Amino acid sequence: MITFDPKDLSTGKLHGYLLSAVAPRPIAFASTVDEDGNPNLSPFSFFNVFSANPPILIFSPARRVRDNSVKHTLDNVEATKEVVINVVNYDLVHQASLSSTEYAKGVNEFEKAGLTMLRSDLVKPFRVAESPIQMECKVNEIIKLGTEGGAGNLVICEVVKIHISRDVLDENQVINQEKLDLVARAGGSYYNRAKNGFFQIPKPLQTLGIGIDAMPEEIKNSMIFTGNDLGMLGNVEALPTAEAISEFVKNIGEHHGNIKEMTHREKHKMAQNYLSYGDVDSAWKLLLS
Repeated sequence: MITFDPKDLSTGKLHGYLLSAVAPRPIAFASTVDEDGNPNLSPFSFFNVFSANPPILIFSPARRVRDNSVKHTLDNVEATKEVVINVVNYDLVHQASLSSTEYAKGVNEFEKAGLTMLRSDLVKPFRVAESPIQMECKVNEIIKLGTEGGAGNLVICEVVKIHISRDVLDENQVINQEKLDLVARAGGSYYNRAKNGFFQIPKPLQTLGIGIDAMPEEIKNSMIFTGNDLGMLGNVEALPTAEAISEFVKNIGEHHGNIKEMTHREKHKMAQNYLSYGDVDSAWKLLLS
């Protein structure tokens, strides 16, 4: 066994060990607004429930390790003292991951991730309509754990209203965990699905993914693609060039005929197959051919 003194490790190395050791962790999909009412949405895995009476949730937007900056979520909860905590199930995990991209202040992550803003009843931040459980919260206190990169900020939230989809409730209005199908976060690119164990999602690009809002309408509004499919497609820095698409069409035509004659539906089904293997590049080349 190797033993470390935390003081002897870089913050980044220690951060990696802690996130891999304390896992899987539930995900708080936190929706906030700034003082001008601009929406923000981001997932946090330093999160749990700590009390039922009063109903208290705590999540922690940590200071960034690389440059000691703080996230927009923290700025917003300090300014407004309100947040909506949405849960993340498997059906929207790629969109949640895409929303964690570090877009500039004022960029609406709901739009980038292709998620629907739903007005709350008691607080200003919007709910994520696709999330099966949404909890409107007032922020009671924020406890700063440090001032250096990697330091957490405990946002202590009191739930003032909870919304639960009927689809995840049984006949006694008890949550069915299998229907809820929650996912959790682990170290690196790993997530955990209660039903099937660990799986991986590539981390969002630091160079910023194009987002779902930048996609052609027939792709964004596809009847074939799931939210996860769109989340994967949105996490690319740029669309393939005309030359790359032409070469792809030439090579694939030997096996699939003239793909330019395919309907949107046929292309979307074929692209979805590429996505199932994580081949986002080929999916985009097919879609834009």
